[in-house]
Amino acid sequence: MARSLAWEDGSVVAVDQCALPNDYRELRLRTVDEVIDAIKRLAIRGAPAIGVAGALAVAISADLHVVDGRCDADAVRADARRIADSRPTAVNLSWAVDRVLAHLDGGAPAVLAEALAILSEDEDRNRAAAANAADLVLRLCERRPLRLLTHCNTGRLATVAWGTALGTIRTLAEAGHVEEVLFGETRPLLQGARLTAWELAEAGIAHRLCVDSAGPAALAAGMVDCVLVGADRVCANGDVANKIGTYSLALAARRASVPFIVVAPVSTLDPTLATGADIEIEQRSADEVTLFGGVAAAPAGTAVFNPAFDVTPADLITAVVTEQGIFG
Repeated sequence: MARSLAWEDGSVVAVDQCALPNDYRELRLRTVDEVIDAIKRLAIRGAPAIGVAGALAVAISADLHVVDGRCDADAVRADARRIADSRPTAVNLSWAVDRVLAHLDGGAPAVLAEALAILSEDEDRNRAAAANAADLVLRLCERRPLRLLTHCNTGRLATVAWGTALGTIRTLAEAGHVEEVLFGETRPLLQGARLTAWELAEAGIAHRLCVDSAGPAALAAGMVDCVLVGADRVCANGDVANKIGTYSLALAARRASVPFIVVAPVSTLDPTLATGADIEIEQRSADEVTLFGGVAAAPAGTAVFNPAFDVTPADLITAVVTEQGIFG
């Protein structure tokens, strides 16, 4: 499978997710600031993907700050904190940054080696999590082929390759178990409409786009056999932060007695936070809502509530599935 992130000649090479679906192009990021900018504006997005990009950005910093053959550890750690803070909700980013920083005493080559290890592990982790989740779906759902609902983008674009929830859908589809995938547009930047639609078309999987607020209606109408979503952080008690709109789908799925499954790598688990109430929820720019294609979609000065994520309580989740099995 084509990779969405790579390391080439000292640069992070990434598919520009802001350009899709109209233009498939790659970014070549050579500095820490370029990686941070790409993460902040969602040119690189998806919890696993930004974790990998963050690790590689620390490697760029370590190489840049070599003085007389030794790394300036303070300078690298300062860059690392800026990288980790660029998107605060997804724990994969700080997890990856901390993992490579642990090798800073070994110098720039050791930091890069650990970052490349994170890069190389990603697809295998995703395929294993997807296989575990697919097995669970088949155990829980009697109807064949399946009508699945997903939200945001959790495929190869949100990871190095394969994907989490969308990777599960790929796994099920390859075995002939998918009738159709319904997915929300995913406000405010339309990651579902732009990216999930592109990936499902690329994979040849039947799909339909719905507005975000129609997902619960589809569940109530009996149009969905299982909901599959990803995660940006899973707390110790099983509460999950994911793209805004996930909570309403979980509520509707519970009402409709439809399984609601979260698929995420172990790096998304955060045992340091007891519950979802402790998660820092990223607030995005008002312009993402008040402007559409650069044209005003709301009167000037309209106040905006634009959280990037919401928190789904553990009691609404059928299972959180990782590459190691079911969490909890």
